[in-house]
Amino acid sequence: MGKLRISNLGSFLTSLIVPKTPRGRVRQAVTFVLLLIVFAGNLSEPKVWNTVADKVNTVSPVKIPHFWDVPFRLGLDLQGGTHLVYTADMKDIPDAERADAMAGVRDVIERRVNAFGVSEPLVQVDKAGDTWRLVVDLAGVKDIRDAIKQIGETPILEFKEQNNEPPRELTAEERQQMEDKNAAAERRANEALRNALVSGSDFASLAKEYSDDANSSDRGGELGFVSATSPYRALSDRVAEAEDLQPGDVLPETVRLAGSVHVVKFEEKRDAGKEIQASHILICYSGAERCDQARTKDEAKSLAEELRAKLNDTNFASVASQQSDDQGSAAKGGDLGWFGKGMMVPAFEDAAFALGDGETSAVVESPFGFHVIRKTAERPVYEYRLAHVMVRLETSEDILPPADQWKNTDLSGKNLKRSNLIFNQQTGEPQVGIEFNDEGKDLFAAITERNVGKPVAIFLDGQVLSMPTVQEAIREGSAVITGSFTIQEAKLLSRRLNAGALPVPITLETQSSVGASLGQESLDRSLKAGLVGFIIVAFFMLLYYRLPGLIAILALLLYTSLNLSVFKLLPITLTLSGIAGFILSVGMAVDANILIFERTKEELKRGRTLQSAIDEGFRRAWNSIRDSNLTTLISCAILYYTSSSLLKGFALNLALGVLLSMFSAITVSRTLLRLVSGWGWLKSPNLYLPGLHSLPDNNQSASGGKGE
Repeated sequence: MGKLRISNLGSFLTSLIVPKTPRGRVRQAVTFVLLLIVFAGNLSEPKVWNTVADKVNTVSPVKIPHFWDVPFRLGLDLQGGTHLVYTADMKDIPDAERADAMAGVRDVIERRVNAFGVSEPLVQVDKAGDTWRLVVDLAGVKDIRDAIKQIGETPILEFKEQNNEPPRELTAEERQQMEDKNAAAERRANEALRNALVSGSDFASLAKEYSDDANSSDRGGELGFVSATSPYRALSDRVAEAEDLQPGDVLPETVRLAGSVHVVKFEEKRDAGKEIQASHILICYSGAERCDQARTKDEAKSLAEELRAKLNDTNFASVASQQSDDQGSAAKGGDLGWFGKGMMVPAFEDAAFALGDGETSAVVESPFGFHVIRKTAERPVYEYRLAHVMVRLETSEDILPPADQWKNTDLSGKNLKRSNLIFNQQTGEPQVGIEFNDEGKDLFAAITERNVGKPVAIFLDGQVLSMPTVQEAIREGSAVITGSFTIQEAKLLSRRLNAGALPVPITLETQSSVGASLGQESLDRSLKAGLVGFIIVAFFMLLYYRLPGLIAILALLLYTSLNLSVFKLLPITLTLSGIAGFILSVGMAVDANILIFERTKEELKRGRTLQSAIDEGFRRAWNSIRDSNLTTLISCAILYYTSSSLLKGFALNLALGVLLSMFSAITVSRTLLRLVSGWGWLKSPNLYLPGLHSLPDNNQSASGGKGE
């Protein structure tokens, strides 16, 4: 029985993936619609899914992931915020350049408020007669003073060069303050040490009280076993050097590292292998790593073997000093000091650790060349598990500001005469040309003369626009900014440069605040109106159109969820006018269903079978639906591109709703009707006739047929 059920389930899933019959294709489409309903519904309102997931995850080993929770983006009229209107002084701007100048100012202002973190700022240029205005709506910003401050007045264009000046020294006052703080830190560390050395003291409590190391203080100061590469290796070395120190003892003195003082407790010791002390002679060749010798590989190997034959117990250090290409160790007679496993390249390490004390290896090849290795001594290595109390010390880096990569020049936007889009005459690539006034010409010549081969950065409002490298000194007062620009990018850069160069002061004309409470009240009323309207429409559809009306309601629910999901995914800023457009589109979605159902009724009365009437009803209704929605979309496009921002949201949401309503009516309603019209008693044509209409008995029998 179990195998039969599994087999039936497999057949059902296969029929969904690769349908073989018309009814199979209908089931496939319905499955897709159901999955779409689940996704859209949970995306528009994920709270139910996530609440259930939390409850299941507390008792089930199989964890259900949370659904993506994306907030709606609310506009100024719903969220509240600040509305500012600026007037631009265009008296010094030629008429032909005023539109571009204002576009550049708008672009800069948008970047300023975006950098401030304002959600979906609306910045637009408005022209009334000869007056140019800049309208700024900042949703979520309640403090007008902050809004005015972040917008500023005119864009700031700066030219900067690399800062190669060394950081300044501490002043006498700053140094004295640092020394006083560090003396207090030393006293605090010594106090912690005295308390730790008291018999029976609780080191974990002392770590929580005194330590500035937040990572270890919550664990009682535990550092674990300190490895050779740990930044606390010096603490481990001090413990190893201490005589008669037993596990559980505290080092009787503080340990000072760079920027900190430590009280150290020894917890445990373990064997960590061994390390050796060795010397070597390196003979490298052209092509080996870090080698500047001109000899060939064969010549290097031959020389290494020749030297190896001359070595004995007394001359290794002198030969290494004279012949080794490793300058760092050659000065010390080839001595590499102590090293453990993993600190050298494998070939060198394997040969060195295989030697006995005082033995010399054969010639060994590595990526650096050919080596002759002499092992001097070997000793065991131990790792120590430590706990500590760390008290921070103040350093000069804590006081001095970080060095700026760029430093100001005297060249700024006031010296830029104009910027324009040009094209390379040979390659056709878009470039940006800049031209300075007389003062800027001299400044730019001096800057480029001292920065040949170096970058000069162009900043607008503190952000880097471009970092062209100076190819040669430029004394003509004009230059070209090159880069991998598209035409649009070059135009944008030119506009931004002009925005910083053209004298377009803006003056605050009006300011106002929109309260969030007013926006919330308007939103609540709009949603309530939409819900009431939906219920009335649903009641009418169910009462008058019967079974098709029920299907239309399901399609409308999917339509609503899809709309809300798209609002989140794009994302679209919701305003009151936009919500009005969305609610209006619900009525248009119902209108499409009504056209389809009425056409289906006519086909049933003509004697068609139920399935045939449904298909023909959709086909005949499509032309009317297409034409009416197309004219609405054209109206929305005209309204969007010619109206103010107040109506743009209405046009956009209405157009989006029209497109989705066509999908819900033509695809979803049609698919669900095709599915239910083949189920048992739901095949009765009278269920698909609106109002009090019914078919004579002979038509009903003709419309029947055996369903699947």
